[in-house]
Formats: sequence, structure tokens, C-alpha cells
Amino acid sequence: MAELSIQDAMKKFLKQSRMKSDIQSIQIEEVWEKIMGKTIAQYTDSIKIMGNKLFITTSVAPLKNELLFQKEMIRDRVNESMGEKVIYEVIIQ
Repeated sequence: MAELSIQDAMKKFLKQSRMKSDIQSIQIEEVWEKIMGKTIAQYTDSIKIMGNKLFITTSVAPLKNELLFQKEMIRDRVNESMGEKVIYEVIIQ
């Protein structure tokens, strides 16, 4: 029987777990300011992952418009910070 480190066992568990999206959402929230900057982070109401989609909610119309133009960049930065391709689509609400 092969031995796994705790880190490898946790990664394996998370890949198969229904909690994966919730945990990834928390991880993204923790680095959101670093990824997008202080101002954008301040006016972002929520960040959620459902499947392979990242949902970003803001009530600030000019910010919403700006984020619509930056969807690909956001996807790339989030995937880079996660260390794997987690997000395929960004939806601004």
C-alpha cells in the first residue's frame, strides 16, 4: 500500500469532496485584495465558485463595468494564484 503525505491526502480528499468549491472560494477571498488591488477588493460584495465559474458580485456600477472588461485577466490571475486551472468563466453580477 502506498503511503501519502498529509498534504497529498488532503489534496486527494478535496478533489473528490463536494466542499472543494467552498474551500476554493475561501482561498480566493483570502488573496482577492492581492490579486485585484485594495479598491476593487473593498467594493466587491462577494466571490463564489460554482463548478468552474467564478461569480463576482458588486453593487458599484462603474466597478461592475470595469470588471466586465477584465474577465479574462481575472480568470488568469485567480488560476495562477490557485496553482491550477480552476476557473474557466468569470461572471460579474
